[in-house]
Amino acid sequence: MLWLRSAIFNTAFYLTMIGQMIVFLPVLALPRRRGLWVVHNWARLSVWLLRVICGTRVEIRGAENIPSGSAIVASKHQSFLETFALVPLLGDFAYILKRELNWIPFFGWYTLRHRMIGVTRGARGKAVQSMLESVRQELALADRQIIIFPEGTRRPPGAPPQYKTGVAALYDEFHLKCVPVAVNTGLFWPRRRFVRYPGTAVISFLPAIEPGLDREAFLAELERRIETETAALVAEGETQLSKS
Repeated sequence: MLWLRSAIFNTAFYLTMIGQMIVFLPVLALPRRRGLWVVHNWARLSVWLLRVICGTRVEIRGAENIPSGSAIVASKHQSFLETFALVPLLGDFAYILKRELNWIPFFGWYTLRHRMIGVTRGARGKAVQSMLESVRQELALADRQIIIFPEGTRRPPGAPPQYKTGVAALYDEFHLKCVPVAVNTGLFWPRRRFVRYPGTAVISFLPAIEPGLDREAFLAELERRIETETAALVAEGETQLSKS
């Protein structure tokens, strides 16, 4: 039954995503902010499908810490789940993502129209400078929430952390508060796996790190907060799964 539900969900998830991208193509002609409702709608529908078909709920903790104006949202990245589950919680968001995603037909058109920030992996210093310039342009345009995965890629639960310096460069350059986000989503939507497990995946918004720390101190504090909370959430999730 687990595999059957996962198969039904995966089919429904990708079909609805592709279908909405095609049906709502005219929205790309609208002003950027007005067109964001399509992305929010897709994200809410995806969370609903996951709950109804697979029995996987998403619980949001620390909602009082969700920023409404300009801020950095630095999230632990274990799964594709938090990629879309974060979307309905934020107003005018801008993901920092790998530039290759901009080249995907339909999907890439939406990322470009809604001004997501593409970076080239492997370019190191040049990539960071390019990212900073793109973020500067977005913050000049509007009070956007800049979403970044500090480790740059998905890491399975329990894997040693590998935080990159890009998030510290953002914090230092723009003097924005940074909201850490911890998750245990990888237990329920494992990376590179077909199955989706029932249960309650948690996304936890932690109190913001205010501007003023130097880069090294900020990165150490960010890692400490995210990893401490993530470890607790993973232990909670593992207990839950062991009883199911």
